[in-house]
Amino acid sequence: MGNLGLQEALDGRWAHVRRAAREQLAGTHFVAVPGETLEQSRERISRLVRELPVDPGIAAGFPIAYGGGGDPGGSAVAAEMLAQLDLSLMVKAGVQWGLFGGAVVALGTAKHHDAYLRDIISADLMGCFAMTETGHGSDVQQLRTTCTYDPGTQTFDLHTPHEAARKDYIGNAARDGRMAVVFAQLITGGRRYGVHAWLVPVRDDQGRPMPGVTIGDDGPKAGLLGVDNGRLSFDHVTVPREMLLDRYGQVAPDGTYSSPIENDTRRFFTMLGTLVRGRVVVGGSASAATRSALTIAVRYGEVRRQFAAPGEHREIALNDYLAHQRTLLIALATTYGLSFAQEELVSALHEVQTADGPVDEHRQRELESRAAGLKAVQTWHATRTIQACREALGGAGYLAENRLPGLKADTDVFTTFEGDNTVLLQLVAKGLLTGYRDAFGSLDGWGRATFVAEQVREMVLERTAARSLIQRLVDAVPGRDDEVALTDRGWHLRMFEDREKHLLDGAIRRLRKGAARKRPFDIFNDVQDHVLEVALAHVDRIVLEAFVAGIERTADPAAKELLAKVADLYALSTIEAHKGWYLEHQRLTPPRSKAITAKVNDLLKQLRPHMAELVDAFAIPDEWLACAALREEPARQATMTAHDDELLATPVSA
Repeated sequence: MGNLGLQEALDGRWAHVRRAAREQLAGTHFVAVPGETLEQSRERISRLVRELPVDPGIAAGFPIAYGGGGDPGGSAVAAEMLAQLDLSLMVKAGVQWGLFGGAVVALGTAKHHDAYLRDIISADLMGCFAMTETGHGSDVQQLRTTCTYDPGTQTFDLHTPHEAARKDYIGNAARDGRMAVVFAQLITGGRRYGVHAWLVPVRDDQGRPMPGVTIGDDGPKAGLLGVDNGRLSFDHVTVPREMLLDRYGQVAPDGTYSSPIENDTRRFFTMLGTLVRGRVVVGGSASAATRSALTIAVRYGEVRRQFAAPGEHREIALNDYLAHQRTLLIALATTYGLSFAQEELVSALHEVQTADGPVDEHRQRELESRAAGLKAVQTWHATRTIQACREALGGAGYLAENRLPGLKADTDVFTTFEGDNTVLLQLVAKGLLTGYRDAFGSLDGWGRATFVAEQVREMVLERTAARSLIQRLVDAVPGRDDEVALTDRGWHLRMFEDREKHLLDGAIRRLRKGAARKRPFDIFNDVQDHVLEVALAHVDRIVLEAFVAGIERTADPAAKELLAKVADLYALSTIEAHKGWYLEHQRLTPPRSKAITAKVNDLLKQLRPHMAELVDAFAIPDEWLACAALREEPARQATMTAHDDELLATPVSA
């Protein structure tokens, strides 16, 4: 069977964006270059970002009226494709068009759009997204930078009060940025109104810092050499009133503040919620890099041979070893599931951001939660899997020419980029506990006084895609688990649901028990490990449901059958990974637990002949993989085989 059916299933709704990227960015021009110096990499990436196609491309997310494509989903998918070429290029483009430009679109109004969007899209105006501070990373609500309005001059005074309030790790700041979207505490009339954003010039036309602006360079990093991360500080910088991005908060000439959202906390989270695309892109790009690594490792494992079986002449291909299959095929099955979950997430993003009328707050909160959970799981999966792929190539995997060290270094920061993963999982858990009410916060920790244990609710399971199909599958499972086939999809779904529900119910009981005698911080800190497990179980369930929905959408019968086996492997390997919990809570008997491990091994044997086919379906051009070992190893093995055959054909002297 060919892999076109699989590729079609994976390419999904935005297949046209993926096809365009493979055509428009073909060859090696945009591919990562190993061994560059910091300055060489920055210069190359700065040049290439201006050569990228706009539509379809990352800039497709901008409004059509300003030269964009009006396609937020297409923009996110275009970023995934860039991640397969060069992660520095993806991040640089993401900072320019996703973070900087996206903030102008989402938080600004027509006057800002008219003045700046065309130059942002063309990259004539390079910009920064100055949110994170040295002393406050994830806790954005408590940023220390201030922007104080003076009605006498009708200007704001932007100030960094101390070094911990310095804006740090800011992409485009060290070299190329001319303007920044700066997040600070808005103060007018002697009162604080929370975090808002302003457009602030940071360099003049000659590239010199503007008066009162201090610019530093974060210097060499573990990866992403082409991204010029830097530091920004402001010493009483004057900012005109009209440079406030005022979609959600306006300051009149006399200093009067007004907003369509009265509650400061709700306004803050609404503002940050509009910027969720960056988190969606980071998770999707991590998965794109994972697909590249798996493609390299699986293809290498097809041609690389090591050790001969007793009595046999030819050595064994790496992919024939069970340990290798357990490493790569299980990671591959998870990657397929995450690909379908990412497709659903991008569709949800697109629907929310292109909807007419007022924002549906529940859908927005659900989107934020889904984006947070999948970003955490996809980036951790990338870190683990790319390392496993590096080891699967042995010493060759350590060479820069074989791409894996670059993928490993460039994706490492993704676990803390666009939100620390542990904080993001707390966000997911809080959403489950509160039902996405106002207390649900995008980036706050467990210590907020706005959230108390009495707010937790009983769980109402919210299905993802293919709701009716999934419910039918679950309802059809017989009562006794031991009588159900291990490959029964309804049983898989029920096991995932059961773990999520039980963990959440247990967290609710513990929170309520502690509420009467503990201060709010201690209530949550004492169950932090538990709620993180709740969030992970929730994401596991989302991924499996997305996988089921993806199989249902697949038109090609052979592809559908193969995907079903991959989904079996994902489901059973996940249950196997958590079998301690299932055994402790009597959801599995010891014999059935052992049977699951045996079935996983059986599925690995069934899928072994399809390993190359499964990675070929990612449709990553050979030039994009940029792996010397995939070119050299087949020739090396052929030479070794010819030499061995020659030795065998030579008579041995008596």
